[in-house]
Amino acid sequence: MQLIRRITDSDIAGGTPELLDLISRYGSRGVLLDDMLNTAMMYMSKTNLYKLPGGGINEGENIKDAFLREVKEETGYSAEIIHELGYIEEHKKRNNFLQFSYCFIAQAHDSSSNTMLSESELELGMVVKWMTLDKALEVMNYSILNCDDYSTKFMILRDKTILEKSMVVLNRESLIGK
Repeated sequence: MQLIRRITDSDIAGGTPELLDLISRYGSRGVLLDDMLNTAMMYMSKTNLYKLPGGGINEGENIKDAFLREVKEETGYSAEIIHELGYIEEHKKRNNFLQFSYCFIAQAHDSSSNTMLSESELELGMVVKWMTLDKALEVMNYSILNCDDYSTKFMILRDKTILEKSMVVLNRESLIGK
C-alpha cells in the first residue's frame, strides 16, 4: 500500500515538519458509497464537525476487516471494499503520537443492523449523514475552519485528504463527474 500523505504539526500550526518513529496506533477508514454515489459522513452534533467512518484496528485484525467492521458499527451498513487508496501518517509531535491510517473506498449494501457506537461516539452525538462527495468536501472544509482542537484538526485534515483522493480515483474510473 502506498503513502498518500504525511500530516505533521507544520500542516496544523506551521513551522518545520517533524516526523516521529514509534507508531502509537493503527486505523482503518475511508469513503463509504451508496448506489447513488453519496458518501456516508459521521456527524458529531456535540462539536458540529464531520468525519469519515473508521477507527482503530484491533490486535490481530486485518486492515480490510477492521474498516468493514467500523463501517458496520458506525453506519449499520455491511459493505464491500472496491478500492485501496493507500495510507496516511499523522505525526502529532505535541502529543508524541503517530497514527497510521489505512484508507479505502467501499460500496454499501443494505443496512442490516443498528449502529453499535462506542460510549465516546454516543457522547459526541454521532450519526450518519449521506451526502454527495462535493457536499462532503464542503462540510470538511467548514470543519477545518471551525475547529480549534489540535488533535481534531489532524483528523479533519486526514479525512479531507481521503475524500480528495477518493474523488480523483472515482473520476479516473468514470464513476462520478458524468
